[in-house]
Amino acid sequence: MAEANLAAVCGIYCGGCNYLDGTCKGCSAERGKVFWTKSEEIPWDVCPIWECCGEQKRLEHCGLCSDFPCGTYLDLKDPNDPQADMHKQRSIESLRHRTEVGTKRWLEEQEELSENRRPSAAD
Repeated sequence: MAEANLAAVCGIYCGGCNYLDGTCKGCSAERGKVFWTKSEEIPWDVCPIWECCGEQKRLEHCGLCSDFPCGTYLDLKDPNDPQADMHKQRSIESLRHRTEVGTKRWLEEQEELSENRRPSAAD
């Protein structure tokens, strides 16, 4: 079973991230101080979505917020990613699903999807 630390408040599954373990332990474990907040180009020490959802509102994830999706959530995206809007839409859908099925089931589903995406020994 996947660890709760792999369920980011923003709807991303940290278990599929290349930075997991080596550079980062997951959003919840890092309390929003994930690998990309350590870049000199980033003006914050803590992810603004984590700050809002995890710290200020004390919610398990953004999908539980009555303001979801809010400006803070929608505005934070990778400016270098040409598919950022599509990725944001996937995260919104993921959080809506997570709200319906619960984080435990969502994590199980994400772990299974992640395992199915990994290359096999035959590849």
